[in-house]
Parts: sequence; structure tokens; C-alpha cells
Amino acid sequence: MLTLPFWVYLVVMGIFFSGFMAIRTGQKEREIDDVYIEKEGQIYIQRMEVEREKRKQINESSSM
Repeated sequence: MLTLPFWVYLVVMGIFFSGFMAIRTGQKEREIDDVYIEKEGQIYIQRMEVEREKRKQINESSSM
């Protein structure tokens, strides 16, 4: 059996570790993005509701 130098094992372990960290970081970034998107969506919905109430009040006051 051919034995490899010690540094080859370290390089292979480094490659696997790097891949693991890339996957883990990608998942964390997606979670952060999802939270941000949800927050921005709620702000947008609130603005729409405020605008709808303003239009409703304007229509009620102009129809009188």
C-alpha cells in the first residue's frame, strides 16, 4: 500500500472543511435574508393599509 505524505491528508481535510463551512455560511445567509425580506414585506403591507385608510377617508369626506 502506498502511503501519502502527511500534508496531503491535511489538504484533503482542509478541502472538506472549506466545503462544510461554505454550505453552513450559505444556510445562515439565507436565514438572514428571509428574516429581512419578511420584515420589509410587513413594512410594505403596513404602508398599503395606511394608504387604503387615507383613500377611504378622502372618499367618505368627498361624498358628503
